Amino acid sequence: MRILISQFRSVAARFAVSRALVVAILLGPVIGAMLAFGAVAAQDATNVVTIDNFTFTPPELTVAVGTTVKWVNHDDIPHLVVNTDKAFRSKVLDTDDSFSYTFASVGTFGYFCALHPHMVGKVIVK
Repeated sequence: MRILISQFRSVAARFAVSRALVVAILLGPVIGAMLAFGAVAAQDATNVVTIDNFTFTPPELTVAVGTTVKWVNHDDIPHLVVNTDKAFRSKVLDTDDSFSYTFASVGTFGYFCALHPHMVGKVIVK
């Protein structure tokens, strides 16, 4: 009986190590993907201008060359983002619609809402 218990403990110990290894192998890629997704989401959130209560937030955004900025309308009414130099122009943005533009050169890019010209903002590209 003692031999049987000894062998059972030996097999159980090997199984526990193997189970932990299998769990680590299966969870490793999942955790890595979650961390990568979180990093991408955090990066995207820093280059977003929200439109809410007839304002652009933030009103001024500084980004690097090659950065894509996204405007998202959270108002209940439409807005239209237009660059003062006509470098970019969105379609009419209804509630929860978005517009993205990639800044390929250094400069200061003022913009406004063509439907509500008192709404103004600025992207500074360095």
